[in-house]
Amino acid sequence: MSKLQSIDWIVIGLFFVISLAIGLYAARKAKSSFSDYFLGGRNMPWWLLGVSMVATTFSADTPNLVTDLVRNSGVAGNWAWWAFCLTGMLTVFVYAKLWRRSGIRTDLEFYELRYSGRPARYLRGFRAIYLGVFFNVVVMAGVMLAGIKFGQALLGWSPTMTMLIVGLITLAYTFVGGLRGVILTDFFQFGLAMIGMIAAAIYLLGLPQVGGLDQLLIAPAVTPKLDLLPSGDWEVLLPVLIIPLAVQWWSVWYPGAEPGGGGYVAQRMLSAKDESHATRATLFFNVAHYAIRPWPWILIALISLIVFPDLASLQDTFPDMDESLVKEDLAFPAMLTMLPSGLMGLVAASIIAALMSTISTHLNWGSSYVVNDFYLRFIKENASESEQVWIGRISTLAMLVLACLLAPVIENAGNGFNLLLQIGAGTGLIFILRWFWWRINAYAEIAAMIISFLVAFIFFAFNESEVASTAPSWLLESHWQLVIGVSITTIGWLLTMFITKPTDQDKLLSFYQLIKPHANGWKPVLKEAGVSAVPTSGFSRELLCMMAGVFLVYGFLFGTGLLLYGRTVPAMVGLGVAGLS
Repeated sequence: MSKLQSIDWIVIGLFFVISLAIGLYAARKAKSSFSDYFLGGRNMPWWLLGVSMVATTFSADTPNLVTDLVRNSGVAGNWAWWAFCLTGMLTVFVYAKLWRRSGIRTDLEFYELRYSGRPARYLRGFRAIYLGVFFNVVVMAGVMLAGIKFGQALLGWSPTMTMLIVGLITLAYTFVGGLRGVILTDFFQFGLAMIGMIAAAIYLLGLPQVGGLDQLLIAPAVTPKLDLLPSGDWEVLLPVLIIPLAVQWWSVWYPGAEPGGGGYVAQRMLSAKDESHATRATLFFNVAHYAIRPWPWILIALISLIVFPDLASLQDTFPDMDESLVKEDLAFPAMLTMLPSGLMGLVAASIIAALMSTISTHLNWGSSYVVNDFYLRFIKENASESEQVWIGRISTLAMLVLACLLAPVIENAGNGFNLLLQIGAGTGLIFILRWFWWRINAYAEIAAMIISFLVAFIFFAFNESEVASTAPSWLLESHWQLVIGVSITTIGWLLTMFITKPTDQDKLLSFYQLIKPHANGWKPVLKEAGVSAVPTSGFSRELLCMMAGVFLVYGFLFGTGLLLYGRTVPAMVGLGVAGLS
C-alpha cells in the first residue's frame, strides 16, 4: 500500500491555502450585515447556489454511507436515499418560488409568518436551538466521524489531529467569509471532489486483483450486488424499495431532503437573486445530487468487495484502529489507501474538501438560526448588524467544538443515517401541507416534533435493552420502526391540530396574500375575509413537472449505470427517457 509522499502533502497543503484564500476574499463583503453574512446579500446566481447545495450533500460520510449500503444490500440498497428525489423535485417545482417569495431571513422565521401567538413564537425559538444546535451537531458529528476514519486510513492522523486541522481551517473561512465564503469555497471544493473520485475509481478498476470493469462485473463477490432494483424477495423489496418510495420520501425530515424544502436548502433559495434563480438552483442540485455523483462511489464500493471481502480483512489492514470503528463503511477509505503517490494526495484533498464543504454549510446555517431566531428574537431585539454577525461567529465556534466531542460516539455511517431518519419520522407531511392547508397550526408542529423525538428515543433505548433479545425480530428492523414512528407521529399531530384552535384569521390572510399558494386549501379563509383567490400556475402542471424531473433523474442515473454494466440497449432507453423528461 502507498504511503503519502511529498507531492501528496504539497497537493493537500495547496488545497488548504486556496480554501482559506477564498474565504478571506469573501470576507470583504461579509462583515456589514446579517443579510451579507448569512444570505450572501440575497444576490447569488442559481449555478453557484446549485453547486453549493451539491457540495454540501457530498460530505465525507456520503461515500462511506454508499459503501455501507452496497456491501450490505447491493447497489439497490441506495434506494434508501434515492427515494428522496421525489421530495427534491416537489421542492423544485412547488416550493422553491414560495420560499423566495416569503422574503424571510431563515426558514424558521416562517413560523411567525404562518402561525400566530405564543405557540408560533416559542416554536420558532425552540427549533432554533433544537435544529440549529442539537440536530445540527449530530449531523456534523457524523460527518466528522467519516473524517476521522479517512484521517486514520489515508493520512495516519489521530482523531484529535484530524478534527483539529480540518476544524480550524473550516472555521477560519466560515468565520470570516460567511455564506458567500462558504458558497465560493463549495464551488472549488466540489470540482476537486468530483475529479478526485472519478480518478480514484478509474485507477482502482485497474488493480491486478480487479482486472478492469469487465472482470469486476463477473466477480462472484460482486454479481449478486449489481441489481439496480431489489430482488422479488419480499424481505428485501419491502425495506429497500417499497417503504422508501411509499412512505419515507414524504414523511421523513432529513437534512438536504426536507419535504417542502428547509434547512440549508431553504437558506440557498432565500439567498437567490429571485424566484427563477431559486427554482433553477434547486433543480440543478437535485439532478447533480442523484444522477451525476453516485457512480464513482458505487464502483469503488463494488471493488472493495473483492479487495476487502469481510470485516476481518479490514481489521487486518488497520490493526491499530479502534475495533468499534471497523465497520463496512471503512472499506471506502481503505480502498483509497491503495492509490499511487500524487493521486492519493489529490483524492485525500478531495475527501477533505467534501468534509469541509458540509461542515462549513452546517456551521453557517446553524448559527443563522441561533442569531435570527433565538438571540435577536428573545435576547436582544435591537442588536446591531455587526453584533449579530459576531454572535453568529461565536455560535459557529461552539457548535464545531460540540460536533468534535460527539463524533467518536457514533460508530458508523449507517447508524447515523438511520438515527436521523427515525428522529424526523412523521414530521414530513406537515411541512408539505402547511403551505396549502389553512387548518394546520403551530400546536400540530409542536406535537409532531415532540412525538417523533420521543418515539425515536424509545426505539433507541429498546434496541439497546435486554428486552430486545426476546422481542419479535421484525420489531428490531429499522424499516418497521420507521413506519411505526411515522404512523404514531402523524396520528398525534392530526389529533392535536383538530382539538386546538386555528391560527388567527388575520395571520392566515396575510400569509396567503404574501405567498400566493394554490387556493383550494384556503377557501374558508378567503370566504370569511370576502376576498377572491389569487391566480396561480396550475398545481397539476407543477406536479407533472415534478414527475418529469423524477424520470429525468432516474433515467440518467440508471442509464449511466447500465452503460457501465455493458447493457447498451437498456442504457439507451434510460438515457432516452431522461432526455424526453
